Amino acid sequence: MDNLDVVVAGGGNAALCAAISAREKGASVTVFEAAPKQMRGGNTRHTRNLRASHTTPIESLEGCYDEEEFFDDIFKVTHGNTNESLARLMIHQSMSLVSWLRSRGVHYQPALSGTLSLNRTNAFFLGGGKTLLNKLYAHAEKIGVQIIYDAEVVSAAISNNRVHTIEVDYQEDRQTFEIGHLIAASGGFQSNEDWMREVWGDKADRFLIRGTPYNKGKLLRTLMDAGAQTIGDPTQCHAVAIDARAPKYDGGIVSRLDSVSFGIVVNQDGRRFYDEGEDFWPKRYAIWGRLVAQQPGQIAYSIVDNKVKDRFMPSVFPPIVAPSLQDMANQLEIDPGALTQTIDQFNQAVQPGEYDSTILDGSHTQGLKPNKTNWALTLDESPFLAYPLSPGITFTYLGVKINERAQVLNNSDTPFENLTAAGEIMAGNILGEGYCAGTGMTIGGVFGRIAGENAL
Repeated sequence: MDNLDVVVAGGGNAALCAAISAREKGASVTVFEAAPKQMRGGNTRHTRNLRASHTTPIESLEGCYDEEEFFDDIFKVTHGNTNESLARLMIHQSMSLVSWLRSRGVHYQPALSGTLSLNRTNAFFLGGGKTLLNKLYAHAEKIGVQIIYDAEVVSAAISNNRVHTIEVDYQEDRQTFEIGHLIAASGGFQSNEDWMREVWGDKADRFLIRGTPYNKGKLLRTLMDAGAQTIGDPTQCHAVAIDARAPKYDGGIVSRLDSVSFGIVVNQDGRRFYDEGEDFWPKRYAIWGRLVAQQPGQIAYSIVDNKVKDRFMPSVFPPIVAPSLQDMANQLEIDPGALTQTIDQFNQAVQPGEYDSTILDGSHTQGLKPNKTNWALTLDESPFLAYPLSPGITFTYLGVKINERAQVLNNSDTPFENLTAAGEIMAGNILGEGYCAGTGMTIGGVFGRIAGENAL
């Protein structure tokens, strides 16, 4: 049986930040990535940015986004369902994460303007997530991290509050390794159809997975069975309403629709079911996947008219276009009377106001359930455009509970001696529900560094 010093299970942003940090502290580090090399990186492959606090403008960020504002955003989207001490730790360390990544080869786009405040809150990677991965993998290999692909950590033998061995599926064989320390950074269970069905029932059959098909949650299940304390509701997840025509897996960011705020969203019965104008998409876009999941057939439709068709980023899929609401209803297989009634009532409820798509403009409806609280414009200019929506699951929030050293806690609130965690597998400590754009990458980077530094 081979002996390994520090093992990192996973191959995305959190795993690499952990591996690099542990190696820079002097550890011998082995990364087991379940995917083949060409598919490496987990959900990081589809990312674009991270959210970071800063008090002065820096190369990739404008203005000021202080720690209190960042925390307020987290508190708001999670409805207070967050571990405040861990959230504040993440926020504080996000200030140094941008430069830490840059010093290890990652480059950023210049500050972007006109993107609904993301130029101030989020640093965008030059070349996107795949380029970030390539830079981090190159740096990890340069400093001596051993990386093994097509190798999934499927179980861990834990006793007396310590991980002793792990089992790895590698090249159609299962191998056992004695280890000194395990860093769990293998993501959630969103690609495990059986587990998703346990949680959601038959609804899960119609879910699309925005990210990697390799996040099966095998290590998470093992840790849970071994007495690791869990955190998070298994039904809570980063769930985006994406184009229903996207593929089952790996649709990524291009499958997301930005039209929701600018029109109305109806279900298969032709009825609205939530406030489309609640907030800007960076703070509320990830609520819509769970909302659509609760609708009949797990399907909904974002409908806009000709007035606003150019106000949002175009979809990778063409819109469904109709000259009339009657024709639109027929194309969507919605009862024409129901859809027409919904839109007529909506149009009558729109109040006079100054429409401004760049701010929370207060343009609203009155007398509806639910009302639209911002960007309420009548839908009355032909042609009408629609996009079909399905729940797109990015990652799940059920995970292991950790402390501020990223140590996994057992059911007695005692840390395991040689087990830390980072990334999606512990994101539920901070994201009890909801999502702020870029926060997943920040959680992975910050707690990846902490997990690696505490692996010795």
